[in-house]
Amino acid sequence: MSNALNNIETNALPVKQPPLKKTPLNAVHRALGGKMVDFAGYDMPVEYSGVMSEHKAVRQQAGIFDVSHMGEIEVSGPQALALVQHVTINDASKLVDGQAQYSALLYEHGGFVDDILVHRVNAESYFLCVNASNQDKDFQHIHDHNLVGAKVENAGPRYSQIAVQGPLATGIVQKLTALDLSSIKRYHFADGKVAGVDSRCARTGYTGEDGWELYVANDAAVPVWQKLMEAGKDVGLVPCGLGARNTLRLEAAMPLYGHEIDASINAWEAGLDWVVKLHKGDFIGRDALLSAREQGVKRKLIGFEMTERGIARDGCEIVVDGTGVGWVTSGGPSPSTNKIIGMCYLPVEIAVPEKNIEISVRGRSVAAVTVALPFYKRAK
Repeated sequence: MSNALNNIETNALPVKQPPLKKTPLNAVHRALGGKMVDFAGYDMPVEYSGVMSEHKAVRQQAGIFDVSHMGEIEVSGPQALALVQHVTINDASKLVDGQAQYSALLYEHGGFVDDILVHRVNAESYFLCVNASNQDKDFQHIHDHNLVGAKVENAGPRYSQIAVQGPLATGIVQKLTALDLSSIKRYHFADGKVAGVDSRCARTGYTGEDGWELYVANDAAVPVWQKLMEAGKDVGLVPCGLGARNTLRLEAAMPLYGHEIDASINAWEAGLDWVVKLHKGDFIGRDALLSAREQGVKRKLIGFEMTERGIARDGCEIVVDGTGVGWVTSGGPSPSTNKIIGMCYLPVEIAVPEKNIEISVRGRSVAAVTVALPFYKRAK
């Protein structure tokens, strides 16, 4: 009897959650008054001065983000390209040294393991940036499919990542480096000194704006952040949290893993067919993608704008003629358009612009209309 009671008491105890991870910039965020939240197991700032003001700063001047929670995986050796080609859907053989591409890892059934950035350092070295919550899963996936003997390292713990985004971002970073940033094209990168420390400077980002993602050693994160803040203070650079990062990427219709893409979604449905390079030969998920295309896509990702008062968040059901037909993947206010926007999955015959739909928001139906993606494009 006592053993049974002990078992009941033990099972009734709450599960102890592991402590939140902290990036090397955690103390900086707190000193700046950042509102901290749990994001993918990390203690991260969701906002400082406010999502709206931070969002507008990135669109008009520049914002600085701590994205050190993101993961990095390094693939190297004579068979590095062969492995990258096998596990990703884009064609990494087209990359030259110092070039990056958007890509993805798939399961055999064609669903997403993750969306990633592939950087070619040289012919035998590839640097992958992956989502924070997926880093260990992605590494294991690549490791398990490494049948060619390439070296694969889960390198995330060695890197901090700082993003400077916005129309004035290049001028700010240029003050701290001898690299000619104007000569580095979008989705290209260079290695050099920034604020006196070794850095990988990639002209990439997750905001829909021009900008830079800087990869540095952990012990360099704080001084680099501080020098960037100093370099940008005269032109309106502001620290930004994950809230603004989300509204910015939503306006640019950039997918977020767990929302627009996951293991149940394929690239045709997600509108990412431009990333799939079937001609390159076999890769994980290729057969499933071919089969799905032959069978015909049943649902597609499309944008929407609310035409009645209400904010549709992820998971809200979409109704047409009284029948549930789809769901919202992401939604919220758009500071750049002054509209309430979102993305959703709908049957292909409805997933076209200018279709009237209703979205169930907190138990009531709210009118919306489908629109083409993206909601925002920066001026070139």
